[in-house]
Amino acid sequence: MAMQKQDAPPRPLMVGDVVTAHSRELGEWTAAQIVRLDPDSQTAAVLELDWSGPEPSSMANLGDITPLRLTHHSWNGSLSFCNQGWVLPRSHKVVGTMPLLHDKPSNSWAYGWHLGDQLARQRRWDSGVREDPVAAWKAEYTGEAVNEFLSRPTEPRSEVTQLTIRDVDTLDCAQLVTRFPEVTSLQLYGRLGLLSAAGELNRLTSLQRIGIADLFGMTGEDRLRPQSVPELESVDLYNIPAAYASAMRGAWRPEIPEGVYISILRGRKPEWVEENRNNPLRDWDGREHISPATYKRALTQYKATRKAVLEVFAVEAAGVWSSRLEEIGHAYGEAFNRLDYRSGFIETVEREELFDALEHIMNEAETLHGPDAKATRDSLISGADSARDW
Repeated sequence: MAMQKQDAPPRPLMVGDVVTAHSRELGEWTAAQIVRLDPDSQTAAVLELDWSGPEPSSMANLGDITPLRLTHHSWNGSLSFCNQGWVLPRSHKVVGTMPLLHDKPSNSWAYGWHLGDQLARQRRWDSGVREDPVAAWKAEYTGEAVNEFLSRPTEPRSEVTQLTIRDVDTLDCAQLVTRFPEVTSLQLYGRLGLLSAAGELNRLTSLQRIGIADLFGMTGEDRLRPQSVPELESVDLYNIPAAYASAMRGAWRPEIPEGVYISILRGRKPEWVEENRNNPLRDWDGREHISPATYKRALTQYKATRKAVLEVFAVEAAGVWSSRLEEIGHAYGEAFNRLDYRSGFIETVEREELFDALEHIMNEAETLHGPDAKATRDSLISGADSARDW
């Protein structure tokens, strides 16, 4: 969702305000001071305080507070001070204001308000504990591993409140909610995978944060509803169905002044999903330093290379496969030399992705033509490597 110009945070917040929030890491409430507000970047410079205790009702409950200085691990005594998005989460509250404890800008940036995490680490360090403890309330799975878990008749993991699942190909949200009913933070990352029964996520009545990326199958009817998940305060969606993106914006934009952060980007039409399911360069579409024209030319070249490789295995004698693949790889390297010379977009990440794209082509060839194709894998890669300037 595009950033709209605003003069002040959507939820009232002022320089000097002291904000408090409950920290799961500490098991208590903790506090921070707002040092700066920047309308241009819509950020707040947040200075964490060296305090925790019962939920405060006023500044008097905080006592004599000081800024939190970090010496744990590689920190050298610097303040716990960084820029956050200026939407104050609905679970946080302002208990008062006081003169600034620090008046300089912050050069650090963080995603999401996580007050108390640094204070908990510092206190463990001060007590001689050098490693973060295993938190039973945190769980992380791959898509394959979570589906294996969901297929077994085991008891729900009700202790898990923070759940992350990566590399999702398919996932049944109805089963997920049944097995993880107390989740407050849910992060789902796909590989153009499919979510089914996404509307069942409305049963996570304590949900506070949700992030979904590169997953499809959701419809507008699957949107999360404010009355079903009333504690939700962060919605981060990327590369998801256009209808779902639109429905989520409509449902949650009115909640922003109540303390809900929203980032909804890259809503995709069904035809985009179909075209890109087998496209290893799809993440280039919309990347900041890659223009639409450059992406289109790069995709055209990738498709031409893929077609040429598959034709080699389909119509040419096995004895010439290696030499032909080296020629195709060389042409691939030269083509991207020309494209990079024109727009200068190939950096370290793009270079790795271009070689990953060749690996993707060879994986497909091996699936179609068996182990004989596998023996020629290095020929395609070495051909590109011999020609590239990127």
